[in-house]
Formats: sequence, C-alpha cells, structure tokens
Amino acid sequence: MVDPVRKKISYTFPKQLDTILEKLEKNGYEAYVVGGAVRDIVLGKKPEDFDVTTSATPEEVIKVFGERHCHPTGMAHGTVTVVEEDMPFEVTTFRIDGEYSDSRHPEQVLFTRNLHEDVKRRDFTINAMAMTRDAEIVDFCGGLSDLETGVIRAVGEPKKRFEEDALRILRALRFAAQLGFTIENETAEEVLRQKESLLRLSAERIWQEVRKLFCGEYATTILREYFEVFAVIVPEIKPMKGCEQHNPHHIYDVWEHSLVAMQNVPADTVLRTTMLFHDIGKPACFVLDEKGIGHFNGHQSLGADMTDAILRRWKVDTDTRESVVYLIKIHDMTIEPREKIVRRRLAQMGEPMLRNLIAVKRADMKGHSQLSAYRFAEIDAFEALLDKTLQDQVCYSFDRLKVNGKDLISIGIPPGPTLGKVKKQLLDEVIEDRTENEKTALLLRAQEIWGDNVQE
Repeated sequence: MVDPVRKKISYTFPKQLDTILEKLEKNGYEAYVVGGAVRDIVLGKKPEDFDVTTSATPEEVIKVFGERHCHPTGMAHGTVTVVEEDMPFEVTTFRIDGEYSDSRHPEQVLFTRNLHEDVKRRDFTINAMAMTRDAEIVDFCGGLSDLETGVIRAVGEPKKRFEEDALRILRALRFAAQLGFTIENETAEEVLRQKESLLRLSAERIWQEVRKLFCGEYATTILREYFEVFAVIVPEIKPMKGCEQHNPHHIYDVWEHSLVAMQNVPADTVLRTTMLFHDIGKPACFVLDEKGIGHFNGHQSLGADMTDAILRRWKVDTDTRESVVYLIKIHDMTIEPREKIVRRRLAQMGEPMLRNLIAVKRADMKGHSQLSAYRFAEIDAFEALLDKTLQDQVCYSFDRLKVNGKDLISIGIPPGPTLGKVKKQLLDEVIEDRTENEKTALLLRAQEIWGDNVQE
C-alpha cells in the first residue's frame, strides 16, 4: 500500500456538496471530491463543477440519499447523480477499469473500496488528487508536486494512459495551453508517438477539447510546439507552415503569422478560431509577380470555405461556425474611418460582429511588419467613430428609422415586397445622408419612391 502525501488547506465546499459528503461519511463510507475541482482549488481558481468519489456502490449511494434524489446516469460505470437542494453532483464509486478496446470505454469496470486503486486509472497526476470534507488533499500520484513545478504528467505509464483514451492526447495539450505547464518528457513523447490515434475520436469530443485549447492563455505556444499533433486532426494547416509570404508587409510565414494574430485577440472561441484559420487559404492562392512580391488573391473566400468544412467536420454549433466563416470572408474588408462607412458596416453586420471585425483587423496587423503600422491609427479612428455613432443614436437599421411599416401602409403603400423595397431604400438614403431621418420627410420620400415603382 502506497502512503499518500497529505496536505491541509483552507477551503469551504458549497453547503449542498458538504451535505453529500457528510451523509456518505455518517453512513460509514469514504467520500472525497476528486479530479479537476481539486486541481483548481489548489491553484486558487474557482472550480466549474465538483465530482465526488466514494467507497459506496451505486446501490448504496441510492440507499443513502433515496431514489427521489438520485438519477442513475451511469450505473454501469458507478455513477449516480445526486441532487441536493436543486444542485446536481455526480457521485461515482471507487473503481478499477478493465481493458479499453475502443480507445474510450473500458470493457469492464470493477468496483473497489480502495481510493488508491481509483486514482491510479485517472489521466494526469494533477487530476488524480482527492480532497476530504475538511479540506485535506490526499495525493497518491504526485499531483501536488507537479502543480508546484508546472508539469503535465500521465499517471503511471503514458503509453497505457493514451491507449486507453486517445482524447487524453488533446487533454494534455489543452491543460498545457490553459495552465502554461510543460508536458513531462515521457508523456510528451507518447503524445507524439500516438498522435495518429486522434483519427479514431468522434468529432464532438475533438471540438470540446480544441475550443478550450484555443482559448488557453498559452494556446499559441502549444500549437507551435505540437504542430504535427494538431495537423493530424486538421491536415489543412500543413501547407501554412513554411509558406513564406514574400511581401514587405509580412515578416512571418503564414502559420506563424496566424499564431501571432491569434495571440492578440481575447480568449473568445469565435475570435481565436477565426485568427488561427483566417489565412488558411493563402498557400493555395499564392502567386509571385514579376517583381518577386507575393500575392494571395481570393484567399479570403477560399479560407472561409476551408474553415467551414473543418468546423462542419467537427460538428461545431451553427452560430459559432457561421460567425467564424463570415469573419474570415470579410477579414480584409476596408473600414475607412468615415461616418457613412461606419453606418454602412453597422447596417451590414450589426454592432457585435463589427466589434469582432475590428478585433480581427487589429490582431491581423500585429502579425504584419512595421510597414503596416499606419493602419492601427485607421482602425482606432474607425472605432472612435463607431462609438460616437452609437452614442449619438445615429440611424443605421430599420428599428432606428423614424417610420415603420404601419406608417407606410397608412399612406397607401401595400404590404409585401413593395413595402420592403421602399423601407430598404429609405434606410439606404438615410445612411447616405440623402434623406433626413425625420418622419414627415421620410413619408414624403416614401411616396416618391412608391410612385417611381408604380410607374416602372
């Protein structure tokens, strides 16, 4: 029997969680909080959720809390969801996993009364710590030491851990990207050795890890260091690395430029994904002119199509996918700092997307040479005009137009396509300062537009 390292810390569990641990202990069972929550608590972070592990079998857990408060969400793997004061917690029996035949699920699960046997099957040492109700860390695998030194280390043999579940390869990269930790040598070697096993993973599982990796503070460091691993699940990025741009406005190849740009947007899924893939179409569009200058005509549209295919392959939700694809398609759009341009862009895409475009363009410029530095002033001026436009409540959309459909119908314009056409022309003219956004003026102009349409 291995003696664990024990460390008492100062922490108070939520009342509902404390009640669950207390009830299990009062009924003669061991009970601990385990996994990522313990890691986050030690790091001084707020846990996203809490998992409980116990010596009680699923049937014994149900007996302790009563069927009314229990949902048998994973009985075969020892998990019961216990609801305490409307808060659900997964309570799982100490277990030993059998062999894995599908790189995800063990063929057999054996329940045990031994905490050490349970934590030995977990992925990384920093996720294999348990915590008692009175806030004592119980560490059999060296997780406390690895947290202190900033190391991602597989529990036991890395080869076996990754063979059990290939997703752990991406999880290792994701934790390194989020925490800024170094992946321990043997673990890193196995990540590289088993990278092709990522092809056996489902699309949904890949995206759940990748989106978290992208938003990590150290994402670009990991993507740079483990390029060949990432290229297994996104082979489309391979031509980006080493694709020199042969342009005085660029100092990096396409891959490095994309990483620099990615690092310069907020940790938002849409923005980080956009910047990583915004120039993915460049290698296929590269041409060298007679002066030896590189050009990438059409890379925006091609890159949008390529990214759409990647995100569809990963089964990314529609809103995220469409936002990323749209931003890639327009990322080189001119945003000249003129009031009419600001209003046009607002009418075209709305404020949230326009804010995203500004962030994209600013990050893109940070990956250019100093020859492009003048554009920062242009972007800043455009954003200042945007702020002023919104503050002054300038009209750029139908809901800010001083007439509505009922007003236009009241002067005889029939509902339907004609009405829509008149409204659109009124909005366009207000944006272009050709018509004042004032009700009487708009109704007079609407009659003129309608009359012209009738004559046509």
